[in-house]
Amino acid sequence: MQNDSLAAPRRPLDFTSASFLIVAFLTGIAGALQTPTLSLFLTEEVHARPAMVGFFFTGSAIIGIFVSQFLAGRSDRKGDRKSLIFSCCLLGALACLLFAWNRNYFILLFVGVFLSSFGSTANPQMFALAREHADRTGREAVMFSSVLRAQVSLAWVVGPPLAYALAMGFGFQVMYVSAAAAFVLCALMVWCFLPSMRKEPLATAAPLEAPRRNRRDALLLFSACTLMWGTNSLYIINMPLYLINELRLPEKLAGVMMGAAAGLEIPVMLIAGFYARKFGKRFLMRVAVAAGVLFYLGMLTLHSPALLLALQLLNAIYIGILAGIGMLYFQDLMPGQAGAATTLYTNTTRVGWIIAGSLAGVIAEILNYHAVFYVALAMTAGAVWCLWRIKDV
Repeated sequence: MQNDSLAAPRRPLDFTSASFLIVAFLTGIAGALQTPTLSLFLTEEVHARPAMVGFFFTGSAIIGIFVSQFLAGRSDRKGDRKSLIFSCCLLGALACLLFAWNRNYFILLFVGVFLSSFGSTANPQMFALAREHADRTGREAVMFSSVLRAQVSLAWVVGPPLAYALAMGFGFQVMYVSAAAAFVLCALMVWCFLPSMRKEPLATAAPLEAPRRNRRDALLLFSACTLMWGTNSLYIINMPLYLINELRLPEKLAGVMMGAAAGLEIPVMLIAGFYARKFGKRFLMRVAVAAGVLFYLGMLTLHSPALLLALQLLNAIYIGILAGIGMLYFQDLMPGQAGAATTLYTNTTRVGWIIAGSLAGVIAEILNYHAVFYVALAMTAGAVWCLWRIKDV
């Protein structure tokens, strides 16, 4: 079964669509400047132990789920997503400034993370607004969403190496102020150029049967995406500390590896978006999880910088397809609820962070950083089981 938006003719890029691409890039830059170095920041600046580092990621994810679910439900029922995205960007900038000048673990966890949760919600709300814009203007939703997600990956090509360069060369203050500037610029772009699409008062009643009809498949997809994002979260938390503390490799290699994976994700997402109609979303997700199994086998057995960099191709296939197709899979299972479906997908990343934060900290403290990748491999195997039981749409 095909979505009606997939059959729409391809249209040239207009100014509004170009604005969406710029906003996607800026939100990506803001996140890519913070996330890759967070475990290093907590270890070196806040002087947190491995278990406390993991607990920070877990607490961050839990707070983020409550904030994003509240905003998603509200945005699907009433109001204007544009105003919501604008406010979230400003709160995200405020969070970055707090991280720049505060070194108290609990203030960062409860106040900083609360503000950051609004900032991170700007991204799924922007994707929901983009889906509504694509449906309203007749633009091909799969390809448009894949191009948008490619902008976020482009930001992650630049962001991690830049984050490590700023943090190691100028300090974490400069890095977080740069992230705040990206959020402010994004807020200005949203306010000036993105469209306003207010909800009709009676438009929410009809489509609510779809999630009930596809409940089993939505649950399987949620489980698979949670496990896949969980392994990626384990990788982001663990990999920099593993390279520096156990393999004794240069700090900048972690940023280069993340940037290389993000750069390779761009063609992967575009190709996946192009072939989604031909091969189906389920097939592509299965390709992704197979690449994930091979990637974590490689992380367990390979140790040279050249081979670790080469492995990023498998990582790019794994995360590129998950990021580009997973969200659309949820939207197809929940028609008429773009905001809720998009945020449900986004919450798979946050539940993944909860699992990853708890496991990474405890395992690293009891055993070592290398052992964390065995857990990632087991979680990827669980995702394989889920994806082999789900139906195609």
